[in-house]
Amino acid sequence: MKGRVLVAGFATRHVVRSAYAAGFEVCAIDHFCDQDLTWYTKEHQTFEELAELPDLIADLCSRHTFDCIVTTSGAEDIDIGRNVCGTPRSVAARFCTKSSIQQFFEESEFPVPPLLPEGEYPAFIKPDPGAGGWRNTLAATQDDEAAWTESWPDTPYIRQMPVEGIPCSVSCIADGTSARALSLNRQFNRGGKGERRFGFAGASTPFQPGERETILGLAEEIAAKSGCIGSLGIDFILTDDNINTIEINPRFQATLDIVEMSTGVNIFEMHRNATRGIIPAFRPTPKMTVARSIIFAERDCVVKDDLKSLHPDIADIPWPGTEIEEGNAVLSVYGRGANEDEMLAALDKTITRVYRYMSRW
Repeated sequence: MKGRVLVAGFATRHVVRSAYAAGFEVCAIDHFCDQDLTWYTKEHQTFEELAELPDLIADLCSRHTFDCIVTTSGAEDIDIGRNVCGTPRSVAARFCTKSSIQQFFEESEFPVPPLLPEGEYPAFIKPDPGAGGWRNTLAATQDDEAAWTESWPDTPYIRQMPVEGIPCSVSCIADGTSARALSLNRQFNRGGKGERRFGFAGASTPFQPGERETILGLAEEIAAKSGCIGSLGIDFILTDDNINTIEINPRFQATLDIVEMSTGVNIFEMHRNATRGIIPAFRPTPKMTVARSIIFAERDCVVKDDLKSLHPDIADIPWPGTEIEEGNAVLSVYGRGANEDEMLAALDKTITRVYRYMSRW
């Protein structure tokens, strides 16, 4: 065992598994505590509200000695009263609102869709806090914007020029002044209508457009200038004639699993090394094509089957008896292959198996 690690945040399973694979003993504080998270942890605790994290972390630290404390989604800028292994809280806070990210891109002269003045349409509306694309909407008219503000009263938001293209992201490792890109990933949104339309629904890697090297180089420049340390992600939208920077995520990304599967690297180990000023000398070479697709509940349901036999083709495995509301995530499904066709065939096969179970719920 290399040491003991505490991972805390809204969703931590992917980071916990990576730390475990790197040879660490792991404790976790996680909102879900799905089955497969418990396979890799010595101790785990659930919570309802992120405000509970400082006390829960203090309790675990009173009973265990940790060599490393890592915060993930939702906890990047929470004051936990202890030093974290990764991007400092003061730096992460700058990238936890859309308005401050926009300001960073504009001041650094990175290509970002401009903000629109009030009354100009169509406008892409994003809640200022939050992540994952939830509650983003495209307002074609003033009535559309009014409906959004009525649904989310007192929620600050930005109005950005809409950009149509391919959403993608670059996974990076940075040491505060320099950075290395690990992979370019294509991202998938949920689609449909409503508040979840632009929500994250999965990704595949490697994504290999003609602009690949340009995007990777731009991501390294952004990551280096951000001041972030460890694992972080840069989101883009690729159009026919432009590369648009969209967001910086100062934390482990939801693409961690597929990047590790595709390249064979361990991102948690790289994250730890980056805090010591060590980043990879070269970008890793993808060895296979991998995708992750999130399955969402089409209606309120109760999990009636133990799905762990489908592992390792699935992850985020819910416990039998778990109640899941319509529209919420059920689990993640992976597809792997030597090329995109093989990957899609494997992904479709496992999705079909999952839906056979879900049809009975």
